[in-house]
Amino acid sequence: MERKYWVPALERADLILTAISRKPGEYKLMDLCEATGINKSSMFSLLRTMEALAWVQKDEKEAYALGAGVSYYNTVFNESRKQNTNLVEHFLKLSSESVKIVGETFQLSVLDRSEILYLAKQEGPSLVKLESSPGMRFPAHATAMGKMMLAMLPLEELERRYPDRALAPVTAHTVTDWNEFMAVLAAIRKKGYAVDREEVIKGICCVAAPILDAAGKAVASVSTSMMQHAYADKQETAVTEVVHLARKLSSSREKGSEWK
Repeated sequence: MERKYWVPALERADLILTAISRKPGEYKLMDLCEATGINKSSMFSLLRTMEALAWVQKDEKEAYALGAGVSYYNTVFNESRKQNTNLVEHFLKLSSESVKIVGETFQLSVLDRSEILYLAKQEGPSLVKLESSPGMRFPAHATAMGKMMLAMLPLEELERRYPDRALAPVTAHTVTDWNEFMAVLAAIRKKGYAVDREEVIKGICCVAAPILDAAGKAVASVSTSMMQHAYADKQETAVTEVVHLARKLSSSREKGSEWK
């Protein structure tokens, strides 16, 4: 990360939390100054702020331990990972039939800021293997899954994610004009599915549909990808099956927040 974007106060807070986590209930203010190299005045202000936020707590001996605020973030983080894990399990179970019907690879992803993050892939019989392994990221605006999830966001949220309205070209087919992109998202909302025609990988077409929670929010997306010539023959089947799979996964989601 470029240093011009670095926030020293956050770095110091991280140093303090790390030191306390290693020796909970042992470090007092001056001990933390010595362990982190932070001066007394700054340490005092940082600790007071972190106490108010419940990130740290002080006992009767003036020694510090991590607070309930940090525990809350950890709980939310673990819950998020647990939900994604269960979603992956359901996707792998339910998408196997979709792969048989379409004869192509299916993928699962979530939206992370202006990118999609692949969570899982169910390989199809095609000899062409797609570069979409779990953990990989692609620009959301150039992918069917990304466009599908972006289309479900309010306009103010879209503008927050793209403050300068810049859409970088990935291939010659990527939509880069903001007004044109808004029109594309409007059409996606109307149809209920999204298509990527060589916008992220030359020669590859993809169709995607959203996985919704009980409130109708898109929490993830599923897609199937194939060579352009194959999509010309399978388009109707691909759209039908992707939408069907997304609805099945959405239905599973509505029965419990952990895809039980």
